[in-house]
Amino acid sequence: MAIRKVALMGHPILRQVAQPVPEKDISSEAIQTLIQDMVETMVEYDGRGLAAPQIHVSLQIVVMIWDFDPGVEPYLKVLINPEIEPLTQETSTFPEGCLSVPGLQGDVPRPNWIKVRALDQKGERIGFEAKGFAATVIQHECDHLLGKLYIDRIADLSRLAFTKEYGRYLKPLSDDDGSL
Repeated sequence: MAIRKVALMGHPILRQVAQPVPEKDISSEAIQTLIQDMVETMVEYDGRGLAAPQIHVSLQIVVMIWDFDPGVEPYLKVLINPEIEPLTQETSTFPEGCLSVPGLQGDVPRPNWIKVRALDQKGERIGFEAKGFAATVIQHECDHLLGKLYIDRIADLSRLAFTKEYGRYLKPLSDDDGSL
């Protein structure tokens, strides 16, 4: 396993649509090693989630620390070939940052209730709903699979700031705590 270099904004891989992972390949050593490398890289860089394009691999794989269920210990959630369906037109706006856009933070409005369908790291079909901040995290990571960065979705650029100044001068717009 290895910690990989994170692609930074400006690198063309972050603007490409990632390729789906063939189901037959999910159990392969190459894909399983990639997932482990993604987890190690996410932890090393103190991320909450990571998409394969962020480590220069154009495949539809997302890993994230799932800590949104009250009373449940945080665990790893892996989404392969995810599909997202908004379940409401209502949005929540949370401050977002990104390992590929270091040092900046901005407010991004996103649908606040979504349905997710994907394959997990064993190739099993999974489906679940997410609300609030959990929905934001999933959408943020899955945007990387579409060649999008969170800065593409900021509605008000006056709400984009360096992380230190964001915490000092800008107040989050949403009062939603992100619980499910």
